[in-house]
Amino acid sequence: MKFEQLIYEEKDQVAWITLNRPKVLNALSMQLSSELVEAIKRIRESTDLKFVVIIGAGNNFSVGDDIREMIKWGDANQIMRRVRYYQNMANQLEELDKITIAAVDGYAVGGGLEITMACDFVIATERAKWGMPEVDVGITPGWGGTTRLSRLIGRRRAKEINLIGALHTAQTAVDWNLWNRVVPIDQLNTEVERLLDVFRSKNQQGLRQLKFMINRGVECDLYTAQGFEALSAGLTGAVSGMWKIKDADQGKGIYGFQDKNSLWKKRRNLARDFWTD
Repeated sequence: MKFEQLIYEEKDQVAWITLNRPKVLNALSMQLSSELVEAIKRIRESTDLKFVVIIGAGNNFSVGDDIREMIKWGDANQIMRRVRYYQNMANQLEELDKITIAAVDGYAVGGGLEITMACDFVIATERAKWGMPEVDVGITPGWGGTTRLSRLIGRRRAKEINLIGALHTAQTAVDWNLWNRVVPIDQLNTEVERLLDVFRSKNQQGLRQLKFMINRGVECDLYTAQGFEALSAGLTGAVSGMWKIKDADQGKGIYGFQDKNSLWKKRRNLARDFWTD
């Protein structure tokens, strides 16, 4: 896809995505959303890229879905299909095996705020504003404004944000555990680069495992989440060189199937008809 409403760049293992409709405060048109989906797909398929930074052109991140286009979404079924398309976009962004950073200046409301919630880290300027004002347009959020938001800041705060529709300061987002850091207006890019430098110094496989564990663990019970931690500990040992386990196959089962050797035949002959009467 040729990008027309976003700018996509790859540099030093970082994919930079710039939402590029500054005249309308980077409102998410259907085209821009499709381009964002394509950019995320490109990033997902890359093993060279390790980090993603999403920013907005001009002095704003994004004011969310382009309300003027909603009449084009179609009937109720088509609207539901588009919302699910956007949900998948946010899910794919959240599931990237890269560290994702939203760098926010100006407004991040509606769908713009929902993008930040799907990112791992959010750095914002002192003048940044955020909220979910859909209620005053007579619509409801579709891809994170109630679901991810309530998981991040709690049910009561999420109701306050959605039912009232006020716009809040960046510092409030940090105080409520929605965003990570507030910086002076002229320090946004510098702070992003500082954070990237920290991540570049890390064991990248460790970062991938930690992100996966936290994202999955927060959605399940304690013991299941601890299972992810235990498996990750084993994987960490394996990729660090301590992979040999005396009573593990070490690939013999796969090679046995491939070659149909004596190991494969013994296992299948013992198991094939066991308790099948």
